[in-house]
Amino acid sequence: MTMRTKEQIALQEVKSESIKISGAEAVIRCLLAEGVDLIYGYPGGAIMPVYDELYKFQDQLNHVLTRHEQGATHAAQGYARTSGKVGVAIATSGPGATNLVTGIADAQIDSTPMVCITGQVGSHLLGSDAFQETDIIGISTPVTKWNYQITKASEIPEIFAKAFYIARSGRPGPVLIDITKDAQFDNFDFKYQKCTGVRSYQPVPVLDHESVEKAAAMINQAKKPFIVWGQGVILGAAENEFKDFVEKTGIPAAWTILGLSALPTAHPLNVGMVGMHGNYGPNLLTNECDLLIAIGMRFDDRVTGDLNTYAKQAKIIHFEIDPAEINKNVTADVPILGNCRESLTALLPLVEKKSHSLWLERFHELMKVEVKEVIDKDLRPDKEGLSMGEVIAAINKHTQGDAVLVTDVGQHQMVACRYTDFVRSRSNVTSGGLGTMGFALPAALGAKMGAPEREVVAVIGDGGYQMTIQELGTIFQTQAAVKIVVLNNEFLGMVRQWQQLFFDKRYASTEMVNPDFITIAKGYYLDAKKVDKRDDLDAAVAEMIASDKPYFLEVRVEKEDNVFPMIPTGASVSDIRLK
Repeated sequence: MTMRTKEQIALQEVKSESIKISGAEAVIRCLLAEGVDLIYGYPGGAIMPVYDELYKFQDQLNHVLTRHEQGATHAAQGYARTSGKVGVAIATSGPGATNLVTGIADAQIDSTPMVCITGQVGSHLLGSDAFQETDIIGISTPVTKWNYQITKASEIPEIFAKAFYIARSGRPGPVLIDITKDAQFDNFDFKYQKCTGVRSYQPVPVLDHESVEKAAAMINQAKKPFIVWGQGVILGAAENEFKDFVEKTGIPAAWTILGLSALPTAHPLNVGMVGMHGNYGPNLLTNECDLLIAIGMRFDDRVTGDLNTYAKQAKIIHFEIDPAEINKNVTADVPILGNCRESLTALLPLVEKKSHSLWLERFHELMKVEVKEVIDKDLRPDKEGLSMGEVIAAINKHTQGDAVLVTDVGQHQMVACRYTDFVRSRSNVTSGGLGTMGFALPAALGAKMGAPEREVVAVIGDGGYQMTIQELGTIFQTQAAVKIVVLNNEFLGMVRQWQQLFFDKRYASTEMVNPDFITIAKGYYLDAKKVDKRDDLDAAVAEMIASDKPYFLEVRVEKEDNVFPMIPTGASVSDIRLK
């Protein structure tokens, strides 16, 4: 069969309200109806009918062949995070399906909208331990927002419509659809209708205006108010409302790692990052504020440290879309359920314009301490070897803070998030809650495809890089102009740091014997350069950013540098260490 043109498809749909097609073709038509134009995946026997139809529709739906199914999910995540759309990944049954699980779990905890499609053995073989049969529904249930196994072709339109609605609505998350092979082959009368609601599912709670009024009164009376914002500001498209709220109230505001970039780095009321490797002032003053305003964040343990000592002196206002997060870790005096854009819009007229200049000065004083004890040493080291911080400073210089930063997990992640400049939202893509090594390389590919007009720089450690290094092949094949920076310290750096500080320098299984990264990059036909001298760094970064093609830069950094400040695991935020 030849490829259908757009005109032929439109004519066919005009002739009849419903059309008789196979389940496999229905899958493709459902994706197109939901506005999907890009999917990541890896073919196999149980999903082959869908791939056959995909071949016929390739002029409308671009499929990117990743080198591993995990790479497909991380790429879909990166695409979703920069574009704001639902990412789509597709795989076959058995190992193809199970290889998606890490990315699905990552998307679940980081609230990333994603639809994953897996093939399954024929319905008559279910439960028989057939070749490449795995109960992916049972496996994925704990890490999906919703999942469903389709065994009849006629179920496809309703289930796909429901899947996309659930994935993108309310607190976003991943959905998995498993389709038996016979359901892909069978013909039925296809008709698609988008989903606008699901019984018993209320994605956005109704805003309680009485709670908003209580919050306004508390904000107006507070002497030392403090805002901690998270990714909910970005997911709720509330950046403008949030900025207006911060500026009108004059309240110092700090970010969680996933909230980073919602407010420009240089904003005078942006006082830095909270959490284990956050800034000194925001962590210390969490236990001095009289009002803590949490907006779109979930009080993760890496932010709070010891809950028994966290902000006990403060009243708590918690803006949150997911009722399950209210009072889960920290009890809120005033919970405000709903989309934070709507909540902040209702709150803004009720708050008084203030400055809190003396309170803000406390953050500035503590930042001066951090600059002297930590930041100057990171950005202007007196060692012969390069520091991770000065690499980030060079990237800032040549991107002017307007790049998308994609990071893996570890020391480089903390350093990059601490020191990268941001001027606009949806610019920070990282694995927050799950902490998935191997995330960055495929996520950077997806991030670039989700925002092709933007510079995308992936900063990765030598350990995590090798977990998904095969996705260099996908980057080469697509020619997505991702800039890849590997900070090579020949260690699993974050684990080594903990071993140094808490296990008497017993470096058990953390030293890396690495391959020649430059030869590998060139084997994938990528431009590549290696830097190990300070005098060569600036020119190498400039060359990388100026390139209009994929580019790999390896920077050899100090082997045993540590990331500070640091709150030891389980300690209070007041116990933050500068060295």
